[in-house]
Amino acid sequence: MTASHSDSLVVLFGATAGAYGAKLGSDERELILLVWQVVDLPSKKVGTLHKSLVKADNLELSDQCREVSGLTPEGLGKAEPLDRVLQQFSQLVSSDLKVLGRSSYTLCSDGQLLIRQVLHPETSKKNFLLSDCFYSFYDLRKEFHTCYPSSATVKDQTIKTMAEYLGLGTNETEEDFGVWQVKTMVAIIFSMLSESCNHIFTEPETVKYKYETGPCSKSETVDSETVIRARGLPWQSSDQDIARFFKGLNIAKGGVALCLNAQGRRNGEALVRFVNSEQRDLALERHKHHMGSRYIEVYKATGEEFLKIAGGTSNEVAQFLSKENQVIIRMRGLPFTATQEDVLGFLGPECPVTGGKEGLLFVKYPDGRPTGDAFVLFSCEEYAQNALKKHKEILGKRYIELFRSTAAEVQQVLNRYMSTPLIPTLPTPIIPVIPPPYTIATGSVRDCVRLRGLPYTAGIDDILEFMGDATGDIKPHGVHMVLNQQGRPSGDAFIQMKSADKAFMVAQKCHKKMMKDRYVEVFQCSGEEMNFVLMGGTLNRSGLSPPPCLSPPAYAAFQTAAAVIPAEAALYQPQALLPATRTPQATAAAPPAVTYYPAQAAQLYMNYTAYYPSPPVSPTTVGYIAAPPGAVAAAATATHTPILPQPGALVRMQGLPYNTGMKEILSFFQGYQYAPDDYNGLIQLSDQARSVLQAPKEWVCL
Repeated sequence: MTASHSDSLVVLFGATAGAYGAKLGSDERELILLVWQVVDLPSKKVGTLHKSLVKADNLELSDQCREVSGLTPEGLGKAEPLDRVLQQFSQLVSSDLKVLGRSSYTLCSDGQLLIRQVLHPETSKKNFLLSDCFYSFYDLRKEFHTCYPSSATVKDQTIKTMAEYLGLGTNETEEDFGVWQVKTMVAIIFSMLSESCNHIFTEPETVKYKYETGPCSKSETVDSETVIRARGLPWQSSDQDIARFFKGLNIAKGGVALCLNAQGRRNGEALVRFVNSEQRDLALERHKHHMGSRYIEVYKATGEEFLKIAGGTSNEVAQFLSKENQVIIRMRGLPFTATQEDVLGFLGPECPVTGGKEGLLFVKYPDGRPTGDAFVLFSCEEYAQNALKKHKEILGKRYIELFRSTAAEVQQVLNRYMSTPLIPTLPTPIIPVIPPPYTIATGSVRDCVRLRGLPYTAGIDDILEFMGDATGDIKPHGVHMVLNQQGRPSGDAFIQMKSADKAFMVAQKCHKKMMKDRYVEVFQCSGEEMNFVLMGGTLNRSGLSPPPCLSPPAYAAFQTAAAVIPAEAALYQPQALLPATRTPQATAAAPPAVTYYPAQAAQLYMNYTAYYPSPPVSPTTVGYIAAPPGAVAAAATATHTPILPQPGALVRMQGLPYNTGMKEILSFFQGYQYAPDDYNGLIQLSDQARSVLQAPKEWVCL
């Protein structure tokens, strides 16, 4: 038993198989030695001094440990494991207290490391509980500095320096390792209890039994000296898992904030806020400690970063999270028509929700539309586990994903969705990465070749090397890579040659020639056939199949089109751009343009058609490369480089049926007003489509 003010102390000293002193516990090495002795404060009597070796799972000892302790793997191999040693500890302490006529005690150790950095983390990893006495202890260094303010700072104190300050004997060689340390600590305590000092042990250090959840407001002040960033976490880890990783250290209430990526999924990082800077500094010593089989990186972070992730302003969220010590589960993939009754029925009576409907929080867009996400509160771990068993069960016609969540994740998800504009628009335009439009020749002239079976790691340089002497016959910017649905190389490429004869010669010379460890097939084809594949169509023995993204009217126009790659295509990452409809257009020499080339992109044949995935996919991200301010200003005044007007008014539509045509899209936006003609330079349209678009509308659809 322990008490807030005990009449007895148990002086405790320990060592691990690794680092010693100020780095104790920083290398995750196991405990191999415990030495202790009971001290009765009123009578200044002591109990029996006990020394116990501990058998570690890994008996390999560091050089420092061997030198300082004199222990050997052979000797440790005969010892008891840690759980048995701790049982013996409790029994022997109780026996000594009984002899002294006492019943309660508090531990007293040399600093924080043995309790916080060794015992608590190791027992947590080995899945057994420490007794209550290890959650409260006196730090002898702090008590000594309080009693003797003129002594060295707490950080610089050691058993030896404290003994020297008091003039006590410091010959460590006279006693076994650990025995001298405990005897000296007892002597220091007796000096502090003398009439000249009359020190009273009243305020022990405490270790939190469990992590407390809770909300965090953006208006709070968070000390940057209390925050760390943990990186490399398993994606399924929860706030309780992170608290367990930092077992022995006191995390502030609601102090674990799991970070999410742009798609709202966990990115393997978390920000953790501790109760003070001392606890934060101890947490930094756990850099590259392990969570399961993964090592976790621990770095300093700031209070602003923590508030950005964990802080919230929504009263609805604050009320939802006001119920403390609840287990939070996130549900994802709910039908948009799902009601509170549907969710409660899905969870069933075996996992009752705290407060019924009040324990549910649906995530919605600013206009009130559901996102398919919801958070649920459970009063205990058992109910939460029952709910997690329903992962990927069906509600309506959809399977539902369930994950552990945190208060900080609730804030992040709500903040992200509530800040989403109703109609997203593109930001300020920038300079294209590539020069103005390059014309890809069309027609039946077979002046192109198709490479099939390329290694997936093949790049432009590999293709040029493969072509050999024929490289000089390739048109400028005439190498076009074909990407698959995931935006990765598909193994196909098209090359525009200067003439049909050159294309024929290359096909004859390079067909089934080896590139790396694969042979590559080379076929002669026309520009029209190349355009079909680049736009998402297929080319096989059955003939040509149109790209699925083109409606029948647009496909008809495309068959005679001179496909033009707009310079604005460089605004988008390869997997992010869908091709717009192409129409016949006269080929003209492009005037010089203002361009901005990143260093890594300045290479010949840069314009391979990564902008046209095959088959087309829905855009997921839009990437931008900033240009110098002067270049932006010059481009804004150039007549040959189309620039988006301000404010931007481009709408990206996802999830359209493949058979959707222009009329259906325009009907969808019926009621909006006129779109400026400035967009004509961005989208190549037929006269019929342009006349329809110039009717009173406000948005142009790509």
